[in-house]
Amino acid sequence: MEHIAFLGLGHMGAPMARRLLAAGHPLTVWNRTAEKAAPLVAEGAVAAASPADAVRDADVVITMLAGPEALEAVTGAISPALRPGTHWIDMSTVGPEAVRRLDRFTGVSVVDAPVMGSTDKAAAGTLGILAGGDTARVEHVLAHLGTVTRTGPLGSGAALKLVVNSAVIGGIAVVAEALRLADALGLDGETARAALANSPLGGAVARAFAEGVHFDTALAVKDLALATQAAELPVTEAALSHYRRVAEPGTDISVAAARIRTTLT
Repeated sequence: MEHIAFLGLGHMGAPMARRLLAAGHPLTVWNRTAEKAAPLVAEGAVAAASPADAVRDADVVITMLAGPEALEAVTGAISPALRPGTHWIDMSTVGPEAVRRLDRFTGVSVVDAPVMGSTDKAAAGTLGILAGGDTARVEHVLAHLGTVTRTGPLGSGAALKLVVNSAVIGGIAVVAEALRLADALGLDGETARAALANSPLGGAVARAFAEGVHFDTALAVKDLALATQAAELPVTEAALSHYRRVAEPGTDISVAAARIRTTLT
């Protein structure tokens, strides 16, 4: 079994790392906030003191970080310690340009594999994985985490993740505004919600009211900002403005949806 280094133990990273540990992979973990590694260490993982220490003996490196800046910082830290022959899977949502910048280390193969799904699917190993680059040598590792869809060359997974996330996050804002309109028109809220749930926006309705999962509103803002940097997207810009106005870091996107519905501009 390959020795895996997993860097980034946030809401998604921790359950994903736990899946790999349960599958029998020797696992070294690192997180900027070191205490987040403690539950995994109790289950058999080894905590590294630094990103470089984490990857030094790894066959596979997985990064699951908050954004491009975090990925760039970790890249600088691990670059001297990466061994030729290492497979690096970046599963962060950072956009294609940030991923392509990883493909500069001699002898290191890079795959971008951002995921679709929230913490419940991460724990169950049922994520949708959008994988760009040559996945052949790491697909069996990714299979512990979910279903792999090959998207094309390196960076294409990261690009498709922005496309999907901009639609989903924007759709949640649209649902919140539609319910705000229903409230303004004096409609029963549950009746309006049920009608929207039975419309083409049904998935966005379900996510706007989801419980027991977590996608930080701050990450939603980051994802929409990355999308609007890549193309002129007036509707997405409007959604981004909404989320920036109501964002409460540390809260799920459903909280932002509720605030879009009820908070005046």
